[in-house]
Amino acid sequence: MDSFKLGLYQTFVLDDNYQYFIKGLGVTLIVTIFACLLGLILGVVLAIIRSAYDQRQPGRKVSVILRILNAFAKVYITVIRGTPTMVQLLIMWFVVWASARSTDANLIRCAILSFGINSGAYVAEIIRSGIMSIDKGQMEAGRSLGLSYGTTMKNIIIPQAFKNVLPALGNELITLLKETSIVTVIGLKDLTKGAMIIQGKTFQAFVPYFAIAIIYLVMVMLLSWLLGKMERRLRESDKR
Repeated sequence: MDSFKLGLYQTFVLDDNYQYFIKGLGVTLIVTIFACLLGLILGVVLAIIRSAYDQRQPGRKVSVILRILNAFAKVYITVIRGTPTMVQLLIMWFVVWASARSTDANLIRCAILSFGINSGAYVAEIIRSGIMSIDKGQMEAGRSLGLSYGTTMKNIIIPQAFKNVLPALGNELITLLKETSIVTVIGLKDLTKGAMIIQGKTFQAFVPYFAIAIIYLVMVMLLSWLLGKMERRLRESDKR
């Protein structure tokens, strides 16, 4: 028990080590939030391109632009989903950003871009499955009312698809939050890096690593609760 108390003291009180957790948590949340937004934007755009190509009318000629965009989307999704996230992060920092100075701002931008691109591939397939689950009559009804393809997709199809795939999108967000822990490989001081620094200073491993495990668990539980509440509200709105 005395050793545990000593570990708590060294991990949180000694030399204000708790600040490593606070600053690391801030970095983790910044990377997760902005990467999620980037991934969502990329995913929606790619999903619309893929679904537009998949839902083409038989015998109708597809435009060259749509063919090119669909081919690019398929290659992008295949490559991103087929390679490890850590490898993508290493390539982004040591190859794409090789000439950038190793500052916190550059490291954060690199992490956001890398995780956003990675998340976009998974979000694209999630959204596409939601769009494909919507009856084709919804699109035809919108077009018959004089709405353009883009307006029909934005106001009719996407909102319904979003409701259908909300649980899957929530799982992707939770996965993204946990995957950000690998940013330590490029030197970004997130939660995991903070625990590693404390371990190096105090030679205590038990308390620092269990502390960040608890912090991640609390964040995931909070996200799960918020997503569950959102799902319930959407279900209630459907009954009205």
